[in-house]
Amino acid sequence: MAVTREDIARQREVALVDLVDRLLAGGVVIGGDITLSIADVDLVYVGLRALITSVATAEEHGLSLAGAGGSPFE
Repeated sequence: MAVTREDIARQREVALVDLVDRLLAGGVVIGGDITLSIADVDLVYVGLRALITSVATAEEHGLSLAGAGGSPFE
């Protein structure tokens, strides 16, 4: 029995909900840097770091989060 491309594609399909669930359960860190320069002179540097995870996963790893209704900036 030959395996077709469609069979492989069906086996590899992951619902968006499953993907988000996996990301939140394990957590993911996104990072990036942008530097704007003119004539080899750096003018603007922008750095981005984002952590995407669920509250339960963050608490398991010891990250402190704001209380219910609280602002993380207080």
